[in-house]
Amino acid sequence: MATHPPEPDLKGRRILVCRPEPEASRLASRFRAAGADVRILPLIDREPLPETPERRTLILSLDEYSHVIAVSPFAARLLLAEIDTWWPQIPMGLRWYGVGAGTAAVLAEHGLDPQKPPSGWTSEALLALPSLASLQGEQVLLARGETGRELIRDTLEARGARVTPLPLYRRCRPEYTAEQLRSQFQTFAPDALIVLSGETLNNLIALSANSSHNLYDRLLIVPADRVAEQARAAGFTNPCIPGSLADNDIVARVAEQLAGRDGGSGKAK
Repeated sequence: MATHPPEPDLKGRRILVCRPEPEASRLASRFRAAGADVRILPLIDREPLPETPERRTLILSLDEYSHVIAVSPFAARLLLAEIDTWWPQIPMGLRWYGVGAGTAAVLAEHGLDPQKPPSGWTSEALLALPSLASLQGEQVLLARGETGRELIRDTLEARGARVTPLPLYRRCRPEYTAEQLRSQFQTFAPDALIVLSGETLNNLIALSANSSHNLYDRLLIVPADRVAEQARAAGFTNPCIPGSLADNDIVARVAEQLAGRDGGSGKAK
């Protein structure tokens, strides 16, 4: 008979979710279902960019591309909304990709059959897909934010592709008062912080620089080894990578780490 892992028990634990909305509220609800006391402090704001004639031209030329990559669920949603505006139906023959299961799920909900990394949710994992290994002369549309890592673009261009970035939104750091930060970092004193990007971590470091806090020894949930190393370099001693970025896996990993099931090492696994 199959056995199921026990439900996460986070009663009495304080969790600070630093994701943008609406993902923050969704994850917070899952933590609360496990008994945690949760507060939300988004450390990235996302603002859709206004439409331009150049962007409209790219969307209307969608059928000229062989591969379409969305780097995040937010990018995928904005891209699909624009396609719905200008195309009666999505052109056939395109290969769709999501960087991670969450992004792929947004594309799949729209009736597409996206590829995603078999394991992992990083740009590096996406670039390991065989269908992206050799792209001599092929056109790739890259739906993303206004700024960010250039790894996908640079790597695919080195493999022979002609990559067209499609910036759909900009990210910025929210502004909080000293009292708001003191309330979250000191008064609330979280046992764990959910920090799911390198930019989010940078904003946490910048916002907390002038406040008295003891966050460096708290459990810090990060998305990848690269961000874990960045956190350690900044002085955090307990970064940890969940099994995936699905809400249930994040909650389970936090419960496991706070219960000391990994021997209390707190090292990223």
